[in-house]
Amino acid sequence: MEITKDIRYVGVNDHEVDLFEGQYKVPNGMAYNSYIVVDEKTAVLDTVDARFTHEWLDNIEKVLGDRHPDYLIIQHMEPDHSANIANFMQVYKNTTIVSSAKAFAMMEQFFGTAFTDRQIVVAEGDTLSLGKHTLAFVGAPMVHWPEVLVTYDSCDKVLFSADGFGKFGALDREEPWADEARRYFIGIVGKYGAQVQSLLKKAAGLEIQTICPLHGPVLKENLGYYLNLYNTWSSYLAEDEGIVVAYTSVYGNTRRAVETLTEKLRTMGCPKVVVHDLARCDMAEAVADAFRYNKLILATTTYNAGIFPFMREFIDHLTERNFQNRMVGFIENGSWAPLAAKVMKQMLAGCKKLAYANTTVTIRSALNADSSAALENFANEFCRDYLAQHADTADKKNDLTALFNIGYGLYVVTTNDGKKDNGLIVNTVTQVTNTPNRVAVAINKSNYSYHIAKQTGIMNINCLSQDAPFSVFEQFGFQSGRTVDKFAGTEQLRSDNGLVFLSKYINSFMSLKVEQYVDLDTHGMFICSVTEARVISPVETMTYTYYQNNVKPRPETEGKKGFVCKICGYIYEGDELPDDFICPLCKHGAADFEPIG
Repeated sequence: MEITKDIRYVGVNDHEVDLFEGQYKVPNGMAYNSYIVVDEKTAVLDTVDARFTHEWLDNIEKVLGDRHPDYLIIQHMEPDHSANIANFMQVYKNTTIVSSAKAFAMMEQFFGTAFTDRQIVVAEGDTLSLGKHTLAFVGAPMVHWPEVLVTYDSCDKVLFSADGFGKFGALDREEPWADEARRYFIGIVGKYGAQVQSLLKKAAGLEIQTICPLHGPVLKENLGYYLNLYNTWSSYLAEDEGIVVAYTSVYGNTRRAVETLTEKLRTMGCPKVVVHDLARCDMAEAVADAFRYNKLILATTTYNAGIFPFMREFIDHLTERNFQNRMVGFIENGSWAPLAAKVMKQMLAGCKKLAYANTTVTIRSALNADSSAALENFANEFCRDYLAQHADTADKKNDLTALFNIGYGLYVVTTNDGKKDNGLIVNTVTQVTNTPNRVAVAINKSNYSYHIAKQTGIMNINCLSQDAPFSVFEQFGFQSGRTVDKFAGTEQLRSDNGLVFLSKYINSFMSLKVEQYVDLDTHGMFICSVTEARVISPVETMTYTYYQNNVKPRPETEGKKGFVCKICGYIYEGDELPDDFICPLCKHGAADFEPIG
């Protein structure tokens, strides 16, 4: 297979394997990828599983003929990629191995030798010239072993990504990329989200046209799609809106309660309900779905004063992989001493940013009137936002408790200029009267949203909740709606005034009509009546302090001198910050900068 004019694929497909790493079902097999860069000197990148020695060596010979490779680059020492190092070095006796120091230590463990007379040790920032191709090495520790390097070819702009961007499945089988890539990532790499985030930041500084992973297809088109999914997965954010119901049932009563619940969830507008019987399903797929969707319901029986074994295993998988940023609810069954909900919550105690449902459904043997009523309340709680998002089920005129979510918080003002929707981050929203209800919104005149609101006289105020990630602030705060469509490619929900409101990361929104305008020099204040108000979720409002302490990334100021923006982290390097300086990212003034150090 030709990757570029000078880069060839020499990997193999495995249809004999039934369980990858002894636990993950792979009905469509696996691919063990290896590549050759052909230049003045030649380099082979990684080997393959031990069962495919001769097929792999044959593939290399077909590409190189009588020519011997100059280098064998080992990015990852897991045996499905490194098992043939010794065999290769026996065939090609003049080849030099290029790898990290930790990888060579592992070679000693696997093969009894580190090939010390034929090795080049490289680390982050080192390069290897093959002629017109220069390979740069980037450290990727714990993605997902500590010795991992990835390699960038600056000539053809190819990233050899080791296990990153891999998936289950052989290359001669057609299947959607995302499902098996998600199951692969969550199962194998999911614990190391912080390390993947670090690697993504390094990759952002490279011009990449092709990604060559060690498993799965070579990626050449729409790379932003794959990078965005990896960013979502490694940030532990929900990929899709929906509810996963994971359950175990001994005699069928818990299963019947789950069936009743799932029907309620669907009729209440949940866009996706995914059900897993943990005793029978693919456990890895169930775990991947728990990370894919934003809400999780766990239903099980009390068993030996604990919980049913398959549920315990499922929760262990979640906690091992840093499960977080989700809404979670419990259904427990027990004929004499129900304990399951308490045990499940204790098992999840170490998980970050979980919002638990107020209602816990307790079934004593089988559903009765009381537990059925609790199940109804439970479904309503999980579907509150879906009911509020849809015009035919929302309480649009009377749910003015939305006003209680106004504080010194952070909000997204949404507007429309007649051509496209726009959004802006603000932190100055105030209720000024309650008879009638009036809200004041101050917007900087330099922002395009100010211009739109002044022209149209309407806006929506979206109250951001504490689960909003930093990407929301990047989307709406660090770019101008005059030049960028901030809602491009997203599903758009609209209120009665025709404006967009956010589909997630808000606890309420209000539609406002401008009744009065006050000029405040640099800002304009809009005094507005409330024409519609909906409460979407019970998650607390994102305050400015919460944003500073928990959401905004810490700026990388080490070794730098100057001033850092307290809002977005932009660094101004210089001895003095001009009094009239405006942050180029978030548009805040000099008053929101502080000296580094």
